[in-house]
Amino acid sequence: MNLTEPQQGKPFAIVESKGALLQDIPESDFIAWYKKYGAIMFRSFDVDMDTFQALTNRYCVSSVFNESPDRRLLDETTQVQTVNLGTAPFPLHPELSREPFKPDVCFFWCIEPPEGGGQTTVCDGVEIVKSMPPQLYNIFARRRFLYRQLASSEVCEYWLGEAMPSDAQLANTASSSCPYHFFRNPAGKIVREFSRPALHKPMFCDDLAFGNFLLFARYHLNMKKFPSFDGPELIPDSVVTGVKNISDRLTAPAGWQPGDVLVLDNTRFMHGRTAIANPDQRLIASYFGYLAFAEPDAEEPENAIWRREAFTPPHKKMVQGR
Repeated sequence: MNLTEPQQGKPFAIVESKGALLQDIPESDFIAWYKKYGAIMFRSFDVDMDTFQALTNRYCVSSVFNESPDRRLLDETTQVQTVNLGTAPFPLHPELSREPFKPDVCFFWCIEPPEGGGQTTVCDGVEIVKSMPPQLYNIFARRRFLYRQLASSEVCEYWLGEAMPSDAQLANTASSSCPYHFFRNPAGKIVREFSRPALHKPMFCDDLAFGNFLLFARYHLNMKKFPSFDGPELIPDSVVTGVKNISDRLTAPAGWQPGDVLVLDNTRFMHGRTAIANPDQRLIASYFGYLAFAEPDAEEPENAIWRREAFTPPHKKMVQGR
């Protein structure tokens, strides 16, 4: 095997097979590369579904099902899915960063590379913070992002045990197993929320990173209230633009080749994609998991359910509103 370290315009390490198999990679090497680089492209390996599943099972104790639309389930047992099958470009985001159960790691396997457009893009959230001018950094350094939305009856039943909980049940949401705070708004609707630092420490890096749902919400979903600053307070357009301009300069394409497997630390790196000219010429498999060697964030519930078993979120879609 041959390893090429990240460089300008290519923020991920590349490990080339040179005749080796994915299963030949010592666990100690994989974990060391993962912790050091946070993004690794495994290239020229012989990969099929069994190989891909063996790789994810080797390093993850559980997975999360992404309930976003336009995905196809490739394997029900391991929750291997396609990426979104649409054609629109996607702004940078960590996977499922709109939820408190954001997975630790993303595995992407290129079954059929795109012939025009459709490149997965990668950006190091640590480098975004390092490139922020002091004024922009200071805005984020002292704030938290608030993720607040209406709670469906399915969400209430899953986390609270009742589809229509009482005010007393809503007030008793300080459970160590529940990642949300629930309350009833003035209109009588039940709301769920959680918050995270605007700049956070990745799992295996001491530097702060920018990695959240902000760019995807603002530039793809046209949502300004989700996330907001804690308070809540709208995040000014000028602040969001400042981050986008920096991340645009630091973003690089994966440069897909058949059989490539890209592994991303979802607590440090964001990913997106360019517009797809022909979706029939692009097939990327994905797996979003929780690492066996994880160091969970202190804000995560202790012994969280998603770290104990394959997790399927109880809600089918994101509900906007307060």
